[in-house]
Amino acid sequence: MNFPIFEKIKKTKMLKTIIIDDEEHVRKTLGKFLKKYCPQVIVTGEAAGVAEARELINRQHPDLLLLDIELEDGTGFDLLKKFEHPDFKVIFITAHNQFAIRAFKVSALDFILKPVNPEELAEAVEKAQQVVQNELRLKLDALETNLQSEDRQCKKIVIKTSESIHLLDKDNITHCESDGSYCTVYTTEGAEIVTSKPVKDFDEMLAGAGFYRVHRSFLINLAHIKRFDKAEGGCVILSNDHKIPVASRKREILLGLLDELAGK
Repeated sequence: MNFPIFEKIKKTKMLKTIIIDDEEHVRKTLGKFLKKYCPQVIVTGEAAGVAEARELINRQHPDLLLLDIELEDGTGFDLLKKFEHPDFKVIFITAHNQFAIRAFKVSALDFILKPVNPEELAEAVEKAQQVVQNELRLKLDALETNLQSEDRQCKKIVIKTSESIHLLDKDNITHCESDGSYCTVYTTEGAEIVTSKPVKDFDEMLAGAGFYRVHRSFLINLAHIKRFDKAEGGCVILSNDHKIPVASRKREILLGLLDELAGK
């Protein structure tokens, strides 16, 4: 079975972007530059401080942050510390070049000095898009290969906790839920296994077994989806009646995938 939705998304991925700077005129200028020089960007929000930006990121799940160093209530580094396993990319934009080395140590894609040169901004955004696009392509390729394959290879997964070693059939795992540095694995038998592995590790382990990360905190087994509810921004109901939120940027892939599996 072919999945046209995958090819479409691989080619047309737009970057959901949040601009974070304590100066309103800088945010407006960056917004104008992005609109004119970066057609692959969708600006979904702006923030002036750490607390405001953190709430916005948790709500919108952006692909990219344009992040200043000095903010109203802290620094850009303070903001990044709030996310143990960030799934967004960062371009620092600041007037302070002494922070460049530290910025790259926290895996920033680029570091642009103010006043911003629009050509430099466009180059940095293009770099971000390529990185995001490549990561998405790898994940979709793995998922598509798995869905086309009749042989799921090894069907077992080993999960170690402080008290036990669990040997689980992958097909019996309904979903995994992240809670900081811990992750709870739910099964069809009603088990809830808490492990110190982050959900990112399970995403990598189960990528070839029909699982999909619908939210920063949730990895689900596609075989256990009962329905998709459009209310409250969108969520899936699993076979164990757990209600799982779907991040807005994951919704198109999930709905397209469900349509393909249904033969529509």
